[in-house]
Amino acid sequence: MSVQLPPLRLTGATTLRDGEMQQRSVGIAHGRITKGPLPAVDLSGYYILPGIIDLHGDAFERHIAPRPSAPFPIETGLRATDRDAATNGVTTAWMAQSWSWEGGRRGPDFAETFLDAVDHYRPQMATDLRVQIRCETHTVTTRERLLRAIQRFGIDYVIFNNHLEEALFQAHAKPEELAHWAKNSGRSVQQHLALVDAARDQSKDVPRYLCKLAEAFDQLGVIYGSHDDPDGDTRETFSLIGAKVCEFPTTRAPAALAKAVNDPVLMGAPNIVRGGSQSGNISAMELVEGSLCDALVSDYYYPALAHAAFHIADQGVLPLEKAWNLISRNPARIMRLSDRGEIDYGKRADLTIVHKLTRAIEATISNGHITHLSGEAAHRFMSGEQTALPLAAE
Repeated sequence: MSVQLPPLRLTGATTLRDGEMQQRSVGIAHGRITKGPLPAVDLSGYYILPGIIDLHGDAFERHIAPRPSAPFPIETGLRATDRDAATNGVTTAWMAQSWSWEGGRRGPDFAETFLDAVDHYRPQMATDLRVQIRCETHTVTTRERLLRAIQRFGIDYVIFNNHLEEALFQAHAKPEELAHWAKNSGRSVQQHLALVDAARDQSKDVPRYLCKLAEAFDQLGVIYGSHDDPDGDTRETFSLIGAKVCEFPTTRAPAALAKAVNDPVLMGAPNIVRGGSQSGNISAMELVEGSLCDALVSDYYYPALAHAAFHIADQGVLPLEKAWNLISRNPARIMRLSDRGEIDYGKRADLTIVHKLTRAIEATISNGHITHLSGEAAHRFMSGEQTALPLAAE
């Protein structure tokens, strides 16, 4: 369990408020940003920034199965993911769980088991961990099952994927990659190809399936979009059925079309930090420079989020306050979360506290709870003017 902060004021830091970096204190009481005289903690030499909001991450997979053949209990993986996110300044995160014809840890059986585990772990969460369903387009026969799971577990975010074309390409051009894919899924190449063929047989029913899901999502208030759009036509098709979020477009065209119709574009923060896509797709920095990217996500690596924001500022592409919006304010607005993403009176006390010189995240506060505390910041919190900081969990 995380530690609930007593009412206090964080002073001396450079704080992102009202869209600007300011020398301004931050009051916290009962999990919210507040005002008034309170015991103080001096955070001179630090940035106080809105807590990071991650809209798509699959780092949880390696905590559950560090190797494909070495799975661990899901609760163990969730606890590790929780701490991983908090250590890297994340206060709200969507874990991207597949719902796919591929089966194994990407199939509906595992997805339901995972959702149930998340539900049971929720009372222990330090970070606000949620689940994004990555729904493969060729899962026509699972519609009612998917909708039941979404309603039962309160899923608020779905992204449509289509890995079928990739599988068909591998079958003919890269059989060694197909064999690796099959092995990781715990089946033979022949068994995997049989699943590919069965998925392909659903193709004529996919458009109607997606439209029916879109209609249901609208009724349920689920936000939805598409992943890896290769061209403008694909993005336009998804946008027309209501799948507005454009996640990881592989070229400039779908991103440009999305922005033309005010659909949000998401790119991976590792793409920014590493200087390009590890898959050979378009550079995220190119889209940021062209005002074609609304938010950055962790993808597979939580540390990349803060690193990307500072890198964008260092390169002079955006000032830090606007770069940080890509991982805080903008994601909150995309997901219609009016209570977070900014430091303002009455909003959740979700804060990422960064050492100015080292840029190490030394403290994370989520809903007024300390979820990560280290370094000099730990000393400041424990020995400041206020002395009522509890040393044990609630």
